[in-house]
Amino acid sequence: MANYRATPEALSRLSPEQYRVTQQNGTERPGTGEYLHNDEPGIYVDVVSGEPLFASSDKFESGCGWPSFAKPIEPANVKELEDETHGMARTEVRSSSADSHLGHVFPDGPQDRGGLRYCINSASLRFVHRDDMRAEGYEAYLDQVAEGRQR
Repeated sequence: MANYRATPEALSRLSPEQYRVTQQNGTERPGTGEYLHNDEPGIYVDVVSGEPLFASSDKFESGCGWPSFAKPIEPANVKELEDETHGMARTEVRSSSADSHLGHVFPDGPQDRGGLRYCINSASLRFVHRDDMRAEGYEAYLDQVAEGRQR
């Protein structure tokens, strides 16, 4: 089992935007995220710790301006907290090990996939292509990533 955590070295490698989003609860501007239109097979991991968060097979186009996922790759890797900032009642999503701010979860996702929409900032993620998953130690998740392009 890998030891996923936020180290000073990992934090020092973050871009200013990645730091703002993950460590200061920021939000990238809608429509600007690196992974919004990524449809390659693979997994998305915490940019700080490498903790596996979402699979490309659970990504869908929601039209919200941020990458959206139907569910986490491992429910234990994502924690949900009530967020009442900005005059709204929302559920914040954070990585369990590194406590990185990821985004929010809403109950308006595809009903046939559980009904949830994990609306996640690209700046909080690192994409690991299916072809690189074994080499990077994520082979346990290969069965959750379909071959070919995703929708």
